[in-house]
Amino acid sequence: MTDRLTIALAQMNQKVGDLRANADAILAVRRQATGADLLLVPELQLVGYPPEDLVLKPAFVRETKAAADALVAATAEPGPALAFGSIVEREGKAYNAVIVADGGRELFVTLKRELPNYGTFDEKRVFTSGPLPEPFTFKGVRIGIPICEDLWLEDVPRHLAARGAELLLSPNGSPYEIDKDDLRQRLFGARAREVGLPLVYLNRVGGQDELAFDGSSMVFNADGERIVQMRDWEEQLLFTEWQKGSDGRWSCETRDVHQLSPNPEDIYLAMVVALRDYVGRNGFPGVILGLSGGIDSALSAAVAVDALGADKVWGVMMPSPFTSRESLEDAAECARLLGIRHDVIPIAPAVEALDTMLSGAFADRTRDLAEENIQARLRMVTLMALSNKFGPMLLTTGNKSEMSVGYATLYGDMAGGYSVLKDAYKTTVFKLSRWRNANRPDGLSGPAGEVMPERVITKPPSAELRPDQKDEDSLPPYDKLDPILHGLIDRELSVHEVAAETGSEVALVAQMEKLVLRAEYKRRQAPPGVKLGGRNFGRDRRYPITNAFRTGA
Repeated sequence: MTDRLTIALAQMNQKVGDLRANADAILAVRRQATGADLLLVPELQLVGYPPEDLVLKPAFVRETKAAADALVAATAEPGPALAFGSIVEREGKAYNAVIVADGGRELFVTLKRELPNYGTFDEKRVFTSGPLPEPFTFKGVRIGIPICEDLWLEDVPRHLAARGAELLLSPNGSPYEIDKDDLRQRLFGARAREVGLPLVYLNRVGGQDELAFDGSSMVFNADGERIVQMRDWEEQLLFTEWQKGSDGRWSCETRDVHQLSPNPEDIYLAMVVALRDYVGRNGFPGVILGLSGGIDSALSAAVAVDALGADKVWGVMMPSPFTSRESLEDAAECARLLGIRHDVIPIAPAVEALDTMLSGAFADRTRDLAEENIQARLRMVTLMALSNKFGPMLLTTGNKSEMSVGYATLYGDMAGGYSVLKDAYKTTVFKLSRWRNANRPDGLSGPAGEVMPERVITKPPSAELRPDQKDEDSLPPYDKLDPILHGLIDRELSVHEVAAETGSEVALVAQMEKLVLRAEYKRRQAPPGVKLGGRNFGRDRRYPITNAFRTGA
């Protein structure tokens, strides 16, 4: 029995499926946590989160058990007790679990009960729900371990409190979303007050495919006061000191509150972290992108340089007869400001060759969208040739506004390995570009000061696929379009609801809904991209391609 505890909280990155690397990282942190009584690491830290259908692979589950057994045995070495996330198999069923080990022995196992099955989460597909968990006794202290969603919902914390838990330690794998920090702080503060117990919310950091994890771990005392706020977007090991009061109640004595990244810095850092880990962990030497002189490619290039370094980013300008002098100048200046390689490869010879090839088939037809798309696809062929020859991943530069209404060329500007703007509306692109030109957070690899010419931000957006083309020739201005799209997509409102909220004409909103639904087949073939909001094109939104339902009909 003790009246004091030192609990080390390790906010860590993970590599999904890399059992050895994850185990080594856990043990390295355990050595750093010497002097603590207990070390807590994030949800499924041994296997990486989310493991998705890896859990359905028997060989993976077997190797995970072997890795977990070895990790338990390694706690025979001096150091704190270890609470780590892993997969546990019982009677042929897989569970999301936390294993507590010390002295080379397994002390306790708890199974996740609440399996999220919405948005990006698909845990009911691969895991079995555990029973209502029990607290475990450690050095005479009754500790409850609600695993991620177990803390977000009420039943498990209430049950643990009713069963005599004195404090709650919750390992999480909670992806970043805009404004999610405020939600977490309100929810967990209220949860601590509801059950009358102090609690720890420990989250992972890093990128995993379309998800970015921001960390932002917290500690709340039983009155709901947030007394610890760990950093966002970086790994951190923090020792927290706990004291049992004369009233028999535990509280955390540590006071350590970091300021989290404000908007839009948090959005930008989510892009940087997601791209950095995606490129690095998939073995690409860098990225290549079409540097058009427009704002989307300029912002994508800036994110890439901040994530990877200028030496790993290659911009290629591919002018056509419709490319303006301003775009040529802006692309070159953007490359100079970022310090990246910049090549100019005109596509006019290829356009002429395709015109000749198709002249018979296109005879007696006026030039239209087909010829415009040929240019976009020839640029893709050029970039993919360079990617294949030299190895960098092709970074796609389209934004969410374009992807929403289908203003992107399939097998053209949509082609690539990853997109940092996939969940960023055009108005967000403008906001981020202005912000980055004026700000550079610590830890980024890019330069301070401007990263793109001001003209890139102020000139009217254009695909430059025909003379004097502007996006607003066929779309509403983005400051009018994006609220409509946000209502239709992110909030799933009807045409009439969106029209009423935005003050738009019903006919216009209905036309935008039609464009959004017709473009579903394109989005199914788009590369992955970092999730930023609550309803990204990818894991969050799973609409049928063949779909006759319209709310504006």
